[in-house]
Amino acid sequence: MSAFRPKGTTDELGPGEPDRDGSDLLAALLDGMDAALCAFDATGVVTHWNREAERILGWSPAEAVGRRGFADWAVRPADAAEVETRLMSAMGAPGRQVHEFALVTKDGGRVLVRTQSAAVRGPDGKPAGVYCAFSEVHAQIDLERSIALSEALFEDASWGVLLVDADLRPAVVNAYAARALGTGRTAVLGRPLGDLLSQGVEELESALTHVLAEGAPPAPAEIWVSVRSAEGERRRCWRSGFLRLSSPLAEEPVPLGVGWLFQDITEAKQSEQDAALLRFRSNQLHRAARAAAECEDPGEAATIHLDFALAGFADHALIDRVAGGPVADGDGPVRLVRAVETPSGAPGPSMLAGKAGLPVRYAGGHPALQCMARAGSVRAAAGDVGPERASEWALSRQWPADAVHALCTVLRSRGRTLGVVTFLRGAGRSRFERADAVYGEDVAVRIAAALDLAGAVDGRAGT
Repeated sequence: MSAFRPKGTTDELGPGEPDRDGSDLLAALLDGMDAALCAFDATGVVTHWNREAERILGWSPAEAVGRRGFADWAVRPADAAEVETRLMSAMGAPGRQVHEFALVTKDGGRVLVRTQSAAVRGPDGKPAGVYCAFSEVHAQIDLERSIALSEALFEDASWGVLLVDADLRPAVVNAYAARALGTGRTAVLGRPLGDLLSQGVEELESALTHVLAEGAPPAPAEIWVSVRSAEGERRRCWRSGFLRLSSPLAEEPVPLGVGWLFQDITEAKQSEQDAALLRFRSNQLHRAARAAAECEDPGEAATIHLDFALAGFADHALIDRVAGGPVADGDGPVRLVRAVETPSGAPGPSMLAGKAGLPVRYAGGHPALQCMARAGSVRAAAGDVGPERASEWALSRQWPADAVHALCTVLRSRGRTLGVVTFLRGAGRSRFERADAVYGEDVAVRIAAALDLAGAVDGRAGT
Protein backbone atom coordinates (compact mmCIF):
# COMPACT_ATOMS: atom_id res chain seq x y z
CA MET A 1 0.00 0.00 0.00
CA SER A 2 3.02 2.32 0.13
CA ALA A 3 2.40 3.21 -3.53
CA PHE A 4 -0.91 4.78 -2.46
CA ARG A 5 0.38 6.61 0.61
CA PRO A 6 -0.55 10.31 0.42
CA LYS A 7 2.23 12.71 -0.41
CA GLY A 8 4.04 14.14 2.59
CA THR A 9 3.87 10.98 4.73
CA THR A 10 6.99 9.06 5.75
CA ASP A 11 7.64 5.46 6.64
CA GLU A 12 9.84 3.63 9.10
CA LEU A 13 12.96 4.00 6.98
CA GLY A 14 12.98 7.77 7.42
CA PRO A 15 13.96 10.44 4.92
CA GLY A 16 16.94 9.91 2.67
CA GLU A 17 16.56 6.14 2.53
CA PRO A 18 16.18 4.24 -0.80
CA ASP A 19 12.36 4.11 -0.46
CA ARG A 20 12.28 7.90 -0.18
CA ASP A 21 14.37 8.17 -3.37
CA GLY A 22 11.92 5.86 -5.12
CA SER A 23 9.02 8.09 -4.09
CA ASP A 24 10.79 11.17 -5.45
CA LEU A 25 11.38 9.40 -8.75
CA LEU A 26 7.73 8.37 -8.93
CA ALA A 27 6.60 11.94 -8.23
CA ALA A 28 8.92 13.29 -10.93
CA LEU A 29 7.62 10.78 -13.45
CA LEU A 30 4.00 11.55 -12.65
CA ASP A 31 4.52 15.31 -12.89
CA GLY A 32 6.34 14.95 -16.22
CA MET A 33 3.50 13.07 -17.92
CA ASP A 34 1.55 14.69 -20.75
CA ALA A 35 -1.66 13.07 -19.51
CA ALA A 36 -3.48 13.97 -16.32
CA LEU A 37 -3.28 11.18 -13.75
CA CYS A 38 -4.77 10.51 -10.37
CA ALA A 39 -4.88 7.38 -8.22
CA PHE A 40 -7.18 6.08 -5.50
CA ASP A 41 -6.58 3.52 -2.80
CA ALA A 42 -9.01 0.71 -2.14
CA THR A 43 -11.28 3.00 -0.10
CA GLY A 44 -11.48 5.64 -2.85
CA VAL A 45 -9.09 8.18 -1.28
CA VAL A 46 -7.00 10.19 -3.72
CA THR A 47 -3.31 9.24 -3.32
CA HIS A 48 -1.69 10.85 -6.39
CA TRP A 49 -2.44 13.96 -8.44
CA ASN A 50 -0.01 15.21 -11.10
CA ARG A 51 0.59 18.62 -12.63
CA GLU A 52 -1.42 17.94 -15.81
CA ALA A 53 -4.46 17.14 -13.65
CA GLU A 54 -3.88 20.46 -11.87
CA ARG A 55 -3.64 22.26 -15.23
CA ILE A 56 -6.93 20.84 -16.48
CA LEU A 57 -9.03 21.19 -13.31
CA GLY A 58 -7.16 23.86 -11.35
CA TRP A 59 -6.93 21.80 -8.12
CA SER A 60 -3.40 21.50 -6.75
CA PRO A 61 -1.98 18.19 -5.41
CA ALA A 62 -2.19 19.56 -1.86
CA GLU A 63 -5.91 20.25 -2.38
CA ALA A 64 -6.65 16.93 -4.09
CA VAL A 65 -4.60 14.28 -2.28
CA GLY A 66 -6.38 12.84 0.75
CA ARG A 67 -9.91 13.57 -0.46
CA ARG A 68 -12.35 10.72 -0.83
CA GLY A 69 -13.43 10.44 -4.42
CA PHE A 70 -14.52 13.48 -6.43
CA ALA A 71 -17.62 14.28 -4.39
CA ASP A 72 -18.18 17.87 -3.29
CA TRP A 73 -15.23 19.28 -5.23
CA ALA A 74 -14.44 17.76 -8.66
CA VAL A 75 -17.93 16.60 -9.75
CA ARG A 76 -21.44 17.84 -9.23
CA PRO A 77 -23.20 16.24 -6.21
CA ALA A 78 -25.78 14.65 -8.50
CA ASP A 79 -23.04 12.87 -10.48
CA ALA A 80 -20.71 11.94 -7.59
CA ALA A 81 -22.13 8.51 -6.82
CA GLU A 82 -22.19 7.40 -10.44
CA VAL A 83 -18.68 8.67 -11.14
CA GLU A 84 -17.25 6.95 -8.05
CA THR A 85 -19.01 3.68 -8.86
CA ARG A 86 -17.72 3.64 -12.43
CA LEU A 87 -14.17 4.54 -11.42
CA MET A 88 -13.89 2.03 -8.57
CA SER A 89 -15.47 -0.72 -10.68
CA ALA A 90 -12.10 -0.99 -12.44
CA MET A 91 -10.78 -2.80 -9.34
CA GLY A 92 -12.82 -5.85 -10.20
CA ALA A 93 -12.63 -5.67 -14.00
CA PRO A 94 -9.88 -7.04 -16.26
CA GLY A 95 -7.89 -4.61 -18.40
CA ARG A 96 -8.72 -0.93 -18.76
CA GLN A 97 -12.08 0.80 -18.76
CA VAL A 98 -12.86 3.93 -20.74
CA HIS A 99 -15.42 6.46 -19.54
CA GLU A 100 -16.40 10.05 -20.20
CA PHE A 101 -17.22 12.34 -17.27
CA ALA A 102 -18.02 15.99 -16.77
CA LEU A 103 -15.66 17.20 -14.05
CA VAL A 104 -15.78 20.50 -12.22
CA THR A 105 -12.84 22.90 -12.26
CA LYS A 106 -11.73 24.93 -9.25
CA ASP A 107 -13.26 28.09 -10.68
CA GLY A 108 -16.64 26.39 -11.12
CA GLY A 109 -16.43 25.53 -14.82
CA ARG A 110 -17.07 22.13 -16.28
CA VAL A 111 -14.72 20.06 -18.44
CA LEU A 112 -15.69 16.95 -20.35
CA VAL A 113 -12.88 14.40 -19.95
CA ARG A 114 -12.22 10.92 -21.22
CA THR A 115 -10.73 8.56 -18.64
CA GLN A 116 -8.89 5.28 -18.76
CA SER A 117 -8.91 3.48 -15.44
CA ALA A 118 -7.45 0.16 -14.33
CA ALA A 119 -6.80 -1.70 -11.10
CA VAL A 120 -3.51 -1.47 -9.24
CA ARG A 121 -2.62 -4.71 -7.50
CA GLY A 122 -0.68 -5.08 -4.29
CA PRO A 123 2.11 -7.55 -3.45
CA ASP A 124 -0.46 -10.29 -2.82
CA GLY A 125 -1.97 -9.81 -6.28
CA LYS A 126 -5.22 -8.42 -4.94
CA PRO A 127 -6.61 -5.03 -6.07
CA ALA A 128 -5.11 -2.30 -3.92
CA GLY A 129 -6.57 0.69 -5.69
CA VAL A 130 -7.24 2.32 -9.05
CA TYR A 131 -5.29 4.62 -11.28
CA CYS A 132 -7.10 6.96 -13.64
CA ALA A 133 -5.55 8.78 -16.60
CA PHE A 134 -7.70 11.45 -18.20
CA SER A 135 -7.57 14.21 -20.79
CA GLU A 136 -9.95 16.75 -22.23
CA VAL A 137 -12.24 15.12 -24.75
CA HIS A 138 -11.40 17.58 -27.53
CA ALA A 139 -7.68 16.89 -27.09
CA GLN A 140 -8.34 13.14 -27.14
CA ILE A 141 -10.49 13.49 -30.23
CA ASP A 142 -7.72 15.49 -31.94
CA LEU A 143 -5.27 12.70 -31.11
CA GLU A 144 -7.65 10.04 -32.39
CA ARG A 145 -8.23 12.03 -35.57
CA SER A 146 -4.48 12.28 -36.11
CA ILE A 147 -4.06 8.56 -35.60
CA ALA A 148 -7.04 7.76 -37.84
CA LEU A 149 -5.71 10.09 -40.55
CA SER A 150 -2.28 8.49 -40.36
CA GLU A 151 -3.73 4.99 -40.65
CA ALA A 152 -5.99 6.00 -43.54
CA LEU A 153 -3.10 7.58 -45.43
CA PHE A 154 -1.01 4.46 -45.11
CA GLU A 155 -3.81 2.06 -45.96
CA ASP A 156 -6.54 3.54 -48.16
CA ALA A 157 -5.12 6.72 -49.70
CA SER A 158 -5.48 7.11 -53.47
CA TRP A 159 -2.02 8.70 -53.69
CA GLY A 160 1.44 7.64 -52.65
CA VAL A 161 2.65 8.40 -49.13
CA LEU A 162 6.21 7.77 -47.95
CA LEU A 163 7.98 8.75 -44.77
CA VAL A 164 11.64 9.29 -45.61
CA ASP A 165 14.10 9.38 -42.71
CA ALA A 166 16.93 11.87 -42.28
CA ASP A 167 19.19 9.55 -44.33
CA LEU A 168 16.76 9.83 -47.28
CA ARG A 169 15.68 6.20 -46.99
CA PRO A 170 11.99 5.13 -46.93
CA ALA A 171 10.81 4.36 -43.39
CA VAL A 172 7.07 3.86 -44.00
CA VAL A 173 5.38 3.26 -47.36
CA ASN A 174 1.69 2.94 -48.18
CA ALA A 175 0.18 0.53 -50.69
CA TYR A 176 -0.16 3.07 -53.52
CA ALA A 177 3.50 4.10 -53.27
CA ALA A 178 4.65 0.48 -53.18
CA ARG A 179 2.73 -0.24 -56.41
CA ALA A 180 4.15 2.91 -58.02
CA LEU A 181 7.68 1.78 -57.13
CA GLY A 182 6.97 -1.74 -58.39
CA THR A 183 7.80 -3.46 -55.09
CA GLY A 184 6.19 -4.70 -51.90
CA ARG A 185 5.71 -2.38 -48.93
CA THR A 186 8.40 -4.01 -46.80
CA ALA A 187 10.86 -4.46 -49.67
CA VAL A 188 11.21 -0.67 -50.02
CA LEU A 189 12.07 0.08 -46.40
CA GLY A 190 15.61 1.22 -45.69
CA ARG A 191 16.77 1.03 -49.30
CA PRO A 192 18.47 3.99 -51.02
CA LEU A 193 16.24 5.74 -53.53
CA GLY A 194 18.87 5.02 -56.18
CA ASP A 195 18.00 1.32 -55.89
CA LEU A 196 14.40 2.09 -56.83
CA LEU A 197 14.81 4.85 -59.42
CA SER A 198 17.27 5.00 -62.31
CA GLN A 199 16.54 8.59 -63.38
CA GLY A 200 15.27 11.55 -61.42
CA VAL A 201 16.78 10.37 -58.14
CA GLU A 202 19.17 13.35 -57.94
CA GLU A 203 16.32 15.84 -58.31
CA LEU A 204 14.22 13.96 -55.75
CA GLU A 205 17.03 13.72 -53.18
CA SER A 206 17.76 17.42 -53.67
CA ALA A 207 14.12 18.23 -52.92
CA LEU A 208 14.12 16.04 -49.80
CA THR A 209 17.35 17.62 -48.55
CA HIS A 210 15.90 21.10 -49.10
CA VAL A 211 12.78 20.21 -47.10
CA LEU A 212 14.87 18.88 -44.21
CA ALA A 213 16.91 22.09 -44.13
CA GLU A 214 14.38 24.77 -45.09
CA GLY A 215 10.90 23.30 -44.73
CA ALA A 216 8.13 22.45 -47.16
CA PRO A 217 8.02 24.17 -50.59
CA PRO A 218 5.05 26.49 -51.24
CA ALA A 219 3.56 24.37 -54.04
CA PRO A 220 3.68 20.80 -55.39
CA ALA A 221 6.47 19.88 -57.79
CA GLU A 222 6.29 17.69 -60.89
CA ILE A 223 9.19 15.24 -60.99
CA TRP A 224 9.95 12.88 -63.88
CA VAL A 225 11.52 9.60 -62.80
CA SER A 226 12.37 6.22 -64.28
CA VAL A 227 11.29 3.36 -62.04
CA ARG A 228 13.27 0.13 -62.06
CA SER A 229 11.10 -2.97 -62.45
CA ALA A 230 11.33 -6.56 -63.61
CA GLU A 231 9.80 -5.51 -66.96
CA GLY A 232 12.39 -2.76 -67.45
CA GLU A 233 12.41 0.95 -66.73
CA ARG A 234 9.13 2.85 -66.66
CA ARG A 235 9.12 6.62 -67.25
CA ARG A 236 6.67 8.30 -64.87
CA CYS A 237 5.73 11.82 -63.81
CA TRP A 238 4.84 12.29 -60.14
CA ARG A 239 3.22 15.42 -58.76
CA SER A 240 4.84 15.61 -55.34
CA GLY A 241 4.28 17.50 -52.10
CA PHE A 242 6.68 17.47 -49.16
CA LEU A 243 6.32 18.06 -45.42
CA ARG A 244 9.09 18.29 -42.86
CA LEU A 245 8.43 16.06 -39.86
CA SER A 246 9.65 17.22 -36.46
CA SER A 247 9.45 15.52 -33.09
CA PRO A 248 6.70 17.00 -30.85
CA LEU A 249 8.56 15.79 -27.76
CA ALA A 250 11.72 17.85 -28.21
CA GLU A 251 12.12 21.36 -26.82
CA GLU A 252 13.58 22.46 -30.16
CA PRO A 253 12.36 21.10 -33.52
CA VAL A 254 14.30 17.96 -34.39
CA PRO A 255 13.75 16.76 -37.98
CA LEU A 256 12.58 13.16 -38.07
CA GLY A 257 12.44 13.06 -41.85
CA VAL A 258 10.15 14.11 -44.67
CA GLY A 259 6.60 13.17 -45.52
CA TRP A 260 6.43 12.71 -49.28
CA LEU A 261 3.00 12.59 -50.95
CA PHE A 262 2.68 12.06 -54.69
CA GLN A 263 0.27 11.19 -57.47
CA ASP A 264 1.09 9.61 -60.80
CA ILE A 265 0.07 12.13 -63.48
CA THR A 266 2.01 10.54 -66.34
CA GLU A 267 -0.98 10.03 -68.62
CA ALA A 268 -2.36 13.53 -68.03
CA LYS A 269 1.09 15.05 -68.53
CA GLN A 270 1.71 13.13 -71.72
CA SER A 271 -1.70 14.16 -73.05
CA GLU A 272 -0.88 17.76 -72.20
CA GLN A 273 2.49 17.54 -73.95
CA ASP A 274 0.96 15.82 -76.98
CA ALA A 275 -1.67 18.54 -77.25
CA ALA A 276 0.97 21.28 -77.00
CA LEU A 277 3.09 19.54 -79.64
CA LEU A 278 0.10 19.17 -81.94
CA ARG A 279 -0.71 22.89 -81.58
CA PHE A 280 2.88 23.83 -82.33
CA ARG A 281 3.07 21.62 -85.41
CA SER A 282 -0.28 22.89 -86.70
CA ASN A 283 0.96 26.44 -86.30
CA GLN A 284 4.16 25.56 -88.17
CA LEU A 285 2.19 24.08 -91.06
CA HIS A 286 0.01 27.19 -91.18
CA ARG A 287 2.97 29.56 -91.08
CA ALA A 288 4.79 27.54 -93.75
CA ALA A 289 1.75 27.65 -96.04
CA ARG A 290 1.47 31.43 -95.62
CA ALA A 291 5.17 31.93 -96.37
CA ALA A 292 5.19 29.50 -99.31
CA ALA A 293 2.21 31.27 -100.89
CA GLU A 294 4.37 34.38 -101.28
CA CYS A 295 7.11 32.53 -103.22
CA GLU A 296 7.23 33.07 -106.97
CA ASP A 297 9.38 29.96 -107.44
CA PRO A 298 7.54 26.72 -106.42
CA GLY A 299 10.93 25.08 -105.73
CA GLU A 300 11.67 27.73 -103.13
CA ALA A 301 8.22 27.09 -101.61
CA ALA A 302 9.21 23.43 -101.15
CA THR A 303 12.33 24.44 -99.18
CA ILE A 304 10.24 26.76 -97.01
CA HIS A 305 7.94 23.88 -96.06
CA LEU A 306 11.03 21.82 -95.23
CA ASP A 307 12.63 24.53 -93.10
CA PHE A 308 9.48 25.19 -91.09
CA ALA A 309 9.09 21.46 -90.47
CA LEU A 310 12.57 21.13 -88.96
CA ALA A 311 11.80 23.35 -85.94
CA GLY A 312 11.56 21.01 -82.94
CA PHE A 313 11.20 18.01 -85.24
CA ALA A 314 14.53 17.06 -86.83
CA ASP A 315 18.15 18.17 -87.15
CA HIS A 316 18.64 17.56 -90.87
CA ALA A 317 16.43 17.00 -93.90
CA LEU A 318 16.93 16.24 -97.57
CA ILE A 319 14.78 15.71 -100.62
CA ASP A 320 15.57 13.19 -103.35
CA ARG A 321 13.59 13.48 -106.60
CA VAL A 322 12.97 10.80 -109.18
CA ALA A 323 15.32 11.34 -112.12
CA GLY A 324 13.41 12.13 -115.30
CA GLY A 325 10.23 13.25 -113.56
CA PRO A 326 7.41 11.61 -111.61
CA VAL A 327 6.58 7.95 -112.12
CA ALA A 328 3.28 6.11 -111.89
CA ASP A 329 2.72 3.15 -109.60
CA GLY A 330 4.22 -0.07 -110.89
CA ASP A 331 6.87 1.54 -113.10
CA GLY A 332 10.27 -0.09 -113.14
CA PRO A 333 13.24 0.77 -110.92
CA VAL A 334 13.83 4.45 -110.45
CA ARG A 335 16.93 6.57 -109.94
CA LEU A 336 17.00 9.31 -107.32
CA VAL A 337 18.85 12.62 -107.54
CA ARG A 338 19.49 15.07 -104.71
CA ALA A 339 17.19 18.09 -104.97
CA VAL A 340 17.29 19.82 -101.57
CA GLU A 341 19.37 19.45 -98.44
CA THR A 342 19.89 21.35 -95.21
CA PRO A 343 23.35 22.73 -94.41
CA SER A 344 25.57 20.21 -92.64
CA GLY A 345 27.47 22.85 -90.67
CA ALA A 346 25.99 26.05 -89.28
CA PRO A 347 22.19 26.23 -89.34
CA GLY A 348 20.57 28.01 -92.22
CA PRO A 349 17.94 27.66 -94.95
CA SER A 350 17.77 24.54 -97.06
CA MET A 351 19.66 24.68 -100.33
CA LEU A 352 18.39 23.73 -103.79
CA ALA A 353 20.74 21.45 -105.68
CA GLY A 354 19.84 23.07 -109.00
CA LYS A 355 18.50 21.46 -112.14
CA ALA A 356 21.62 19.35 -112.57
CA GLY A 357 21.08 17.36 -109.39
CA LEU A 358 23.64 14.66 -108.70
CA PRO A 359 22.45 11.04 -108.46
CA VAL A 360 22.55 9.44 -105.01
CA ARG A 361 24.01 5.93 -104.84
CA TYR A 362 21.74 4.24 -102.36
CA ALA A 363 22.48 0.57 -101.72
CA GLY A 364 19.74 -2.03 -101.91
CA GLY A 365 17.48 -2.00 -98.87
CA HIS A 366 18.10 1.68 -98.20
CA PRO A 367 15.19 3.23 -96.24
CA ALA A 368 14.55 5.75 -99.03
CA LEU A 369 14.23 2.96 -101.59
CA GLN A 370 11.96 0.99 -99.25
CA CYS A 371 9.84 4.11 -98.90
CA MET A 372 9.55 4.39 -102.70
CA ALA A 373 8.59 0.74 -103.02
CA ARG A 374 5.93 0.92 -100.31
CA ALA A 375 4.67 4.39 -101.23
CA GLY A 376 4.60 5.07 -97.49
CA SER A 377 6.79 6.06 -94.54
CA VAL A 378 9.80 4.12 -93.24
CA ARG A 379 11.53 4.67 -89.88
CA ALA A 380 15.10 3.60 -89.20
CA ALA A 381 17.57 3.93 -86.31
CA ALA A 382 21.21 3.10 -85.63
CA GLY A 383 20.23 1.29 -82.46
CA ASP A 384 22.10 1.07 -79.17
CA VAL A 385 25.64 1.28 -80.54
CA GLY A 386 28.64 3.46 -79.84
CA PRO A 387 29.29 6.82 -81.54
CA GLU A 388 31.72 5.32 -84.08
CA ARG A 389 29.33 2.59 -85.15
CA ALA A 390 26.48 5.11 -85.36
CA SER A 391 28.61 7.35 -87.59
CA GLU A 392 29.40 4.41 -89.87
CA TRP A 393 25.70 3.55 -90.02
CA ALA A 394 24.81 7.09 -91.13
CA LEU A 395 27.63 7.53 -93.66
CA SER A 396 26.89 4.19 -95.32
CA ARG A 397 23.41 5.52 -96.06
CA GLN A 398 24.69 8.83 -97.50
CA TRP A 399 23.48 10.81 -94.50
CA PRO A 400 25.32 13.27 -92.18
CA ALA A 401 27.61 11.50 -89.71
CA ASP A 402 25.72 12.65 -86.62
CA ALA A 403 22.38 11.13 -87.72
CA VAL A 404 21.10 8.21 -85.61
CA HIS A 405 17.34 8.31 -86.35
CA ALA A 406 15.69 8.62 -89.75
CA LEU A 407 12.20 9.04 -91.17
CA CYS A 408 11.68 8.62 -94.93
CA THR A 409 8.36 9.73 -96.40
CA VAL A 410 7.30 9.40 -100.01
CA LEU A 411 6.44 12.49 -102.08
CA ARG A 412 3.29 11.92 -104.12
CA SER A 413 1.11 14.24 -106.16
CA ARG A 414 -1.68 13.56 -108.68
CA GLY A 415 -1.29 9.79 -108.21
CA ARG A 416 2.42 9.78 -109.07
CA THR A 417 5.60 9.45 -107.06
CA LEU A 418 7.94 12.42 -107.19
CA GLY A 419 10.61 11.32 -104.72
CA VAL A 420 11.41 10.97 -101.02
CA VAL A 421 11.89 13.44 -98.15
CA THR A 422 14.15 12.23 -95.32
CA PHE A 423 14.17 13.72 -91.81
CA LEU A 424 17.18 12.97 -89.61
CA ARG A 425 17.75 13.30 -85.86
CA GLY A 426 20.96 13.26 -83.86
CA ALA A 427 21.78 11.39 -80.66
CA GLY A 428 20.30 14.15 -78.50
CA ARG A 429 16.78 13.40 -79.72
CA SER A 430 14.46 10.44 -79.34
CA ARG A 431 13.63 8.11 -82.19
CA PHE A 432 10.77 8.89 -84.57
CA GLU A 433 7.39 7.62 -83.38
CA ARG A 434 4.14 7.00 -85.23
CA ALA A 435 2.89 10.53 -84.45
CA ASP A 436 6.10 11.90 -85.98
CA ALA A 437 5.49 9.89 -89.14
CA VAL A 438 2.00 11.37 -89.44
CA TYR A 439 3.43 14.89 -89.17
CA GLY A 440 6.15 14.05 -91.68
CA GLU A 441 3.51 12.85 -94.11
CA ASP A 442 1.60 16.14 -93.74
CA VAL A 443 4.77 18.06 -94.59
CA ALA A 444 5.51 15.72 -97.50
CA VAL A 445 2.10 16.39 -99.05
CA ARG A 446 2.85 20.12 -99.16
CA ILE A 447 6.38 19.63 -100.46
CA ALA A 448 5.14 17.26 -103.16
CA ALA A 449 2.52 19.76 -104.32
CA ALA A 450 5.17 22.50 -104.59
CA LEU A 451 7.60 20.25 -106.47
CA ASP A 452 4.86 19.07 -108.81
CA LEU A 453 3.98 22.69 -109.56
CA ALA A 454 7.67 23.47 -110.10
CA GLY A 455 7.88 20.64 -112.64
CA ALA A 456 4.77 21.87 -114.42
CA VAL A 457 6.17 25.43 -114.61
CA ASP A 458 9.50 24.21 -115.93
CA GLY A 459 7.66 22.10 -118.52
CA ARG A 460 5.71 25.05 -119.80
CA ALA A 461 8.82 27.21 -119.84
CA GLY A 462 10.57 24.70 -122.04
CA THR A 463 7.80 24.58 -124.67
